[in-house]
Amino acid sequence: MQRPKVFFNIAIGGQPQGVVIFELFSDITPKTAENFRQLCTGARGFGFRGCPFHRIIPQFMVQGGRSIYGDQFPDENFRLKHDVPFLLSMANSGPNTNGSQFFITVAPTPWLDGKHVVFGRVVQGHDIVKKMESCGTQEGTPRANVVIADCGQA
Repeated sequence: MQRPKVFFNIAIGGQPQGVVIFELFSDITPKTAENFRQLCTGARGFGFRGCPFHRIIPQFMVQGGRSIYGDQFPDENFRLKHDVPFLLSMANSGPNTNGSQFFITVAPTPWLDGKHVVFGRVVQGHDIVKKMESCGTQEGTPRANVVIADCGQA
């Protein structure tokens, strides 16, 4: 089974920056990957298009998101580790509280293992993710408006 790929067209300060393409680990985290894929395609009538990255911390991650499963859904599994940069992982507020938020790591983040579900990786556009990271602050509030201008299945 081929893993699905999805894309984000990123804008910073209203200016197009380029495309980020993700490979989703649908064989390891099928529910989490499908949630993200459907939000990229807008299959349920809503999705990531126009969604901001509201939390950006240099040397850590960029965060944004929404969910198709209502308020929250359980942690699918913790098979994959946060051992390399450019992973796609679920943000949450504790066990089994996945919902509307995801993040892209920009460095290895092993302290997140067993707490956040890794469900994909960046396969193209690493330079765009680094541009997004450069808009961050240690407090997490972006210095510029970083937005998913468009998205879909690649």
